[in-house]
Amino acid sequence: MPVQRLRQHIMAVLCVAAFGAASAAPTDARVAASAPAAVAASGAGYAPTAPAPATTTNDPAQIQQQLRRYFFDAARDGRGEMLAEFITARYDLNVRDDKGYTALILAAYHGHREAVEQLLKAGADPCVQDLRGNTALMGAIFKGEVAIARRLVQADCAPDQRNNAGQTAAMYAALFQRTELLQALAAKGADLGAKDAQGNDVSQLQRGEFSAAPVR
Repeated sequence: MPVQRLRQHIMAVLCVAAFGAASAAPTDARVAASAPAAVAASGAGYAPTAPAPATTTNDPAQIQQQLRRYFFDAARDGRGEMLAEFITARYDLNVRDDKGYTALILAAYHGHREAVEQLLKAGADPCVQDLRGNTALMGAIFKGEVAIARRLVQADCAPDQRNNAGQTAAMYAALFQRTELLQALAAKGADLGAKDAQGNDVSQLQRGEFSAAPVR
């Protein structure tokens, strides 16, 4: 089955990374070569956002790059069955793309509640920040994914994590009028008097008085 072949591909890559190319059998290379077709055929029309060329090498760097692409596409599209294969293979759930996004950040931003829960239960770190300093929670608030944001508020992260512009999740909730989330963050101990790099605080943002919008 395609999913089984993808799982073999993942395990082969982990083996290569841990013990060197000599540890991967020739059959693993064939599995790697067939993985793009396997992924495309495995989920009712699912295909990576940017289909990757087939890999016929045991070079761990190239195969890891291809795997990361599959992993991030699965998170972005909410493909739980594909994420499950990575989880089973003990893949690094906190690996980041070139923008610093993790699978959890992508799943939250794109509104995939079940994928968010799946990743959290498997040990994905909800506190990781992308290159702009934003978290999965900030992304969910920004997109209006209230149910996902509510779940992420419960995560064991500092309520006043700041992005590169000095903004907190509470500031996002205030600016975008997510009153329920702002109350939940306040109950968790968020500092509603904190100011961002522009001098804005929660009350100003809630009134629509701000110097600059949150960076995304």
